[in-house]
Amino acid sequence: MSKLTDVPKRILIGRALRSDKLGETLLPKRIALPVFASDPLSSVAYAPGEVLLVLSVAGVSAYHFSPWIALAVVVLMFTVVASYRQNVHAYPSGGGDYEVATTNLGPKAGLTVASALLVDYVLTVAVSIASGVENLGSAIPFVVEHKVICAVVIIVLLTLMNLRGMKESGKLFAIPTYVFVGGVFLMIIWGAFRGLVLGDSMNAPTSGLHIRAENSGLSGFAMVFLLLRAFSSGCAALTGVEAISNGVPAFQKPKSKNAATTLALMGGLAVTMFCGIIVLAMTTHVRMAEFPGSDLLRNGVPVGNSFVQDPVISQVAAAVFGQGTFLFVVLAAATALVLFLAANTAYNGFPLLGSILAQDRYLPRQLHTRGDRLAFSNGIVLLAGAAMLLIVIYGADSTRLIQLYIVGVFVSFTLSQTGMVRHWNRHLRTERDAAKRRRMIRSRAINTFGAFFTGLVLVIVLATKFTHGAWVALLGMVIFYGTMTAIRRHYDRVAEEIAVSEGPSEDDVRPSRVHSIVLVSKVHKPTLRALGYAKLMRSDTLEALSISVDPVETKALRDEWERRGINVPLKILDSPYREITRPVIEYVKGLRTENPRDAVSIYIPEYVVGRWFEHLLHNQSALRLKGRLLFTPGVMVTSVPYQLESSELAKKRIKKRAEWTAPGAVRRGPVDSRPKEPARKDSMPKAPGVPPDVGTVDTTPKQMTPPKEPTRKD
Repeated sequence: MSKLTDVPKRILIGRALRSDKLGETLLPKRIALPVFASDPLSSVAYAPGEVLLVLSVAGVSAYHFSPWIALAVVVLMFTVVASYRQNVHAYPSGGGDYEVATTNLGPKAGLTVASALLVDYVLTVAVSIASGVENLGSAIPFVVEHKVICAVVIIVLLTLMNLRGMKESGKLFAIPTYVFVGGVFLMIIWGAFRGLVLGDSMNAPTSGLHIRAENSGLSGFAMVFLLLRAFSSGCAALTGVEAISNGVPAFQKPKSKNAATTLALMGGLAVTMFCGIIVLAMTTHVRMAEFPGSDLLRNGVPVGNSFVQDPVISQVAAAVFGQGTFLFVVLAAATALVLFLAANTAYNGFPLLGSILAQDRYLPRQLHTRGDRLAFSNGIVLLAGAAMLLIVIYGADSTRLIQLYIVGVFVSFTLSQTGMVRHWNRHLRTERDAAKRRRMIRSRAINTFGAFFTGLVLVIVLATKFTHGAWVALLGMVIFYGTMTAIRRHYDRVAEEIAVSEGPSEDDVRPSRVHSIVLVSKVHKPTLRALGYAKLMRSDTLEALSISVDPVETKALRDEWERRGINVPLKILDSPYREITRPVIEYVKGLRTENPRDAVSIYIPEYVVGRWFEHLLHNQSALRLKGRLLFTPGVMVTSVPYQLESSELAKKRIKKRAEWTAPGAVRRGPVDSRPKEPARKDSMPKAPGVPPDVGTVDTTPKQMTPPKEPTRKD
């Protein structure tokens, strides 16, 4: 089975990497940009459309506000980028917003930021994949007709690519990201040339349509609220900015400098593309509506539900390059790919943050473990599962999903920048160098403005999006916060419980005596082996125990015991209700009650088999008995294995497996040379009164084999 699963695993995710190869996985800036910035770069494909969708509520006349909304988004983007450049220099360890908030505002603020980021990362995957499916559906109708299935398949493919490692996935993602950026810039430049130099009239496919305003003639507070809602939707262009500050350890040295440079480059590219698409959308007369079937009119008649509303970037590309032209197809394909790959920002941010939280005991420690390719595999799989769940629930509808979006990211923005202000205040109290103080004061001013601006945007987002779905994101944050708090309490409670006290304690005292019990069903080789091993332990008291469920079998067992002259007392417990587990547990508890300072050691003979179906035939009663014994204080359970002939077949398969050099075997070593694990006390015990079951393979030294039986080398 191991061989069968290892081959496809190596084909899908590649050879396992040694731990000392971690440095080779670090990213240069050219790879780090598509890895960490694909989300904010790709958001220009749907953020302009979200602005126009909201403004369409007031009709086409409200579209003239879109350049001003774009300007506000640009100012916010530059503010956030400048603020996070301070973060990556001050906190290069990779904790990002979580570390900043925890260090400067306390654990509760840090946990709030972590909850917000985890929710945002999950939504990043869901929104990006859903939007990419819709963009691809503009060229391939089959995709849009089966959105959910296609979205789930793409998430699975992205998960496999990320399991191969950050650097390798980054190389795969770099080409479509750079093609997308180049295509958008070419579209902006060519559109500006056609409009300003050639004087061409460029019209989007929807330019001839009219919008039926849901609320025409808005003014005063209603119009302000609409503009604020459009601004909050446009702020989706900022999602993913924080991923670079969380991923500083993944950069090549000098880490902080390279991360800050990548941040600045990402901000400049995203702002230019966002503004360019907004301007071209206005120039080409793009029309968007939240309910296109009823709100978009052709010659005064609704276009109907069969009408497919293409994203803004597709309509602009059709107007600039021409519908169906080579450049249009290239940009459409690159847009769909980069939207799919935008989820890669979350695939790198979520596992890194999960690893840090696991190290701080807020999440299961398995999330801190690196996989074969030195990626945090458990975090990657957890993120994929959560994103697929959202995709299924919301039907891969980006318009519905995006309403849940950006709440978490602005919670983290605001708390992080507030924490940075306190960071600079703390350092300014002790710093005496004038030049350093000037730099700190400048940085504090940037973070102060960032905290104020992002806090204001957070209020706007909550006010305008709460009833449209933002409450779901807040609920997710509360669930994450509560879960992580409960996990931390559990770990703290366990750590306190198992901590070794400074003075003498009960755990330091040796048991007064050891009462050993060998569970017996009948006299056979496994029973003799278990008795021989138990005798070697030189217990204070040794007895054999059997449960009488059939008088005939019990009499046969007693007669055989006496005939062979076995010098171990045999105790038989009656079980009128034919139970196996309860009499054993009650007997053991009785021994513990009579002598609380004694230890009870139970030896269970076991079969070891080599075929999978044989486990089904022998393991069931053992599970019940073992599960109860493990909850009985002062009781030790020891499995004494007896290898049947079928186990020899399994050993031959293992030997053959060792001779076959599997990819990645260099790290693990051949089977025969691997260090053996100590015997597990939780191996499945076998109930007396029934034939011994199979369970775990023990590492009992084979010199314990009863006399006259050849010693096994295995």
